[in-house]
Amino acid sequence: MVVLAVTWMAKVGRESDVIAVFEKLSTESRKEPGCLMYQVHKHKTDARRFFVYEQYKDDAALEAHRSSTHFLQFAKKDLPKLGDRTEGHLFEPIG
Repeated sequence: MVVLAVTWMAKVGRESDVIAVFEKLSTESRKEPGCLMYQVHKHKTDARRFFVYEQYKDDAALEAHRSSTHFLQFAKKDLPKLGDRTEGHLFEPIG
C-alpha cells in the first residue's frame, strides 16, 4: 500500500470553490480500481486549510491516479487557480 498526504491552502475567499473541486476529485478518485481511500478534510479552525489523505493499492495505482483525466483536470488545472499545495508526502506501512 502507498499513502499520500497532501496539504492545500485556499486563496482568501475561494474556500467554497476549493471544496467544490475537491468533491468532484474525491468522487472520481474513489472510482479508481487501485484507490483504497480518498478523503479530504477541512481544518476545524482555519477554513482555508485542507488535508487530503489518499491510499492506493501500490505505486502503479498511484501513477494511474496521477495520469487520470479527473486528476489532470481538477488537481493540475482547477485547484492551482484557487489555492496552493503546501505539502505532499508519500508513506508506506511498516507492519
